[in-house]
Amino acid sequence: MGAWSARHRKTAVFGWLLFVVLAAYLGGVHGSNKVTDSESMPGEVARAAKILDEAGIKSPAAETVLVQSSTLTADDQAFRAVVDQVAAAVGATGRTADLRSPYDTQAISADRHSALLQFTITGEDREKAVANVPAVVDAVAGVQAAHKDLVVEEFGEASAGKWFQDQFQDDFARAEWTAVPLALGILLIAFGALVAAVLPVVLAVTAFVAAGGLVALSSTFLHTSDDASSVMLLVGLAVGVDYCLFYLRREREERAAGRSAADALQIAAATSGRAVLVSGITVVVAMAGMFLTGIADFQAMSAATIIVVVTAVLGSLTVLPALLSMLGDRVEKGRVPFLHRLRSAQPAGTGGTGGRVWNALLTPVLARPVTAAVLAGGVLLALAAPLLTMHTANLTFQQQLPAGNALVATSQRIEAAFPGSPAPATVVVKARDIDSPEMKAALEQLQAKALASGGKMHGPITVDVHAEQNVATVDVPLSGSGNDATSTAALKALREDVVASTVLKVPGTEAPVTGSTAGSHDFNQQMSNSMIPVFGFVVAFAFVLMLMSFRSLGIALTAVVLNLLSVGAAYGVLSLVFQHGYGAALFGTAGVGAVESWVPLFLFVILFGLSMDYHVFVVSRIKEAHDRGLATREAVSYGIRSTAGVVTSAAVIMVGVFGVFGTLSMQSMKQMGVGLAVAVLLDATVIRAVLLPATMTLLGERNWYLPSWLSWLPNLDHGTPEPRHGAEERERVLV
Repeated sequence: MGAWSARHRKTAVFGWLLFVVLAAYLGGVHGSNKVTDSESMPGEVARAAKILDEAGIKSPAAETVLVQSSTLTADDQAFRAVVDQVAAAVGATGRTADLRSPYDTQAISADRHSALLQFTITGEDREKAVANVPAVVDAVAGVQAAHKDLVVEEFGEASAGKWFQDQFQDDFARAEWTAVPLALGILLIAFGALVAAVLPVVLAVTAFVAAGGLVALSSTFLHTSDDASSVMLLVGLAVGVDYCLFYLRREREERAAGRSAADALQIAAATSGRAVLVSGITVVVAMAGMFLTGIADFQAMSAATIIVVVTAVLGSLTVLPALLSMLGDRVEKGRVPFLHRLRSAQPAGTGGTGGRVWNALLTPVLARPVTAAVLAGGVLLALAAPLLTMHTANLTFQQQLPAGNALVATSQRIEAAFPGSPAPATVVVKARDIDSPEMKAALEQLQAKALASGGKMHGPITVDVHAEQNVATVDVPLSGSGNDATSTAALKALREDVVASTVLKVPGTEAPVTGSTAGSHDFNQQMSNSMIPVFGFVVAFAFVLMLMSFRSLGIALTAVVLNLLSVGAAYGVLSLVFQHGYGAALFGTAGVGAVESWVPLFLFVILFGLSMDYHVFVVSRIKEAHDRGLATREAVSYGIRSTAGVVTSAAVIMVGVFGVFGTLSMQSMKQMGVGLAVAVLLDATVIRAVLLPATMTLLGERNWYLPSWLSWLPNLDHGTPEPRHGAEERERVLV
């Protein structure tokens, strides 16, 4: 691929540009099909959504306005007058429906100091409702301004959806505009020249743009999501820059060693190009494991990541060698004097930046590999220890948003006055005849039994009957915070006792229970059930791929074990920071008592793929030296030192990009960004600088052992580049 691109430079470059433009244009024209509610959740929640979809029942966006006073009660005329003003104000917007007074629904708190005015926002779907809600929010704010002695605040699905939509767009833009300049700055330090620094960023960004169009086109048969777009940016920028960095640094290194431009490009293609290909395949295989979850959001993230990684690999192996062939040594144009002198002054063979630091680390590691392995392994195991206490859950609205958010404060006030009301469970009843006497009696029994549940469920319970579709929805507030043990117990009682003993007794009836608590429970259950298959799939295929790539049982086992250690350490840090709150203030958050349920599995597949970037790149250079005739200890020394600068630069870029996501507003994005950043940092330092060289030194020639009964495995190693000749070169390698 590299040779073809070098020979057909214009075809490769203009072909890539045409591909990017066409993919982006066609994707924009086609648009994206998003994951539906019935696809996004498993279990009873998915069944409930499907019943409503098939019946054509659109769940309206429910909103509430809290009217609260520390002195007045709902029975006072002044309090009632404010409730009437709110009703008139929101009704005058023309964007509300089904307005229900607290005096009709009895949505008045036990102490009589709080009342909930309930209504829905008009709109054919959630997107239209979100677009309509600002006018209603402004109307409520007008009443609040006129009555500062009372609390008059709005909260609901549409107002929360509006905040998430705006925040997601702001965060995404901030991540994009922060991560790209950050990567460019790091590359400028690494290369000391503007052109060399810009190339990887430009290729990564164009790969992301093209992948975005391809994801939109593919959403016809595999729906996508907003989370998938975030993940695609996160991973696409990181791997796109890293792949180009690996290739470009090897080509520059060969040119600095006196190779001709053609030979340098050929060696880069045969070594770093192969490492990029193997690494990309590993990421794709790891992400494919997400399809085993059976959850549409995960499948959307998996597909988007696979597409952007394949696109980045394609760009690195085709258009990059073509550009390097075109530019030649002009890739060093735009040198920054101080940075370029600093890079040039570093010892040959160190790979550039970070050489002295890595040399200082590596010398004692190779001298005392047992001590180094024990210490490094101990550090990683100590960091991983908190994962034993990890609790996962679908984070509630209050947990997802930053502390001090106005919507969170309103939600907490409503929760305090009306426990369970902001997010009640919904029983979706599908019957043969919803108006039959038996079903009417069963619905009444359901309400009575829920209210008599000993505090697990409480009022107000609302029933909406859709006679034409033979469907009814029953909203039942649950006790607890929404995802704690109290809420889970209440959900279990509702499903297994109340629903089972009432409406399900009527023949031909379905009654799945949905809602935020049910969604969290079913999602966690699905995650637990799919964890072993996903882990097994990813580990097994990664092991086989490493086995075929290096034809070594020891290297394949080492890769798997080291990756598991870095993932475990990342899990431990996540649990320590975001669940228990230690150091959470450093990331602008607080401990929320749980880790977002999808984050651990997502981190595992991403990290298992990304960690192979460094492992394949470093071990490929070690194997290359060993194949030239160096002993294992010498090969390890040469391989680690010669890749130190690239690994340092690549790790700093990844940590920087992932760290940007750790600064975003939503808790799940913070957890994902911090988890990835911590794992990559540990992988590039503790593992690559200490544990990997110590382990390989201890194994010695056993690193290259392949049992005879595995000799049938395909050989993905097409050979190493021609060795440099001369005693001077061997002396430089040994030094």
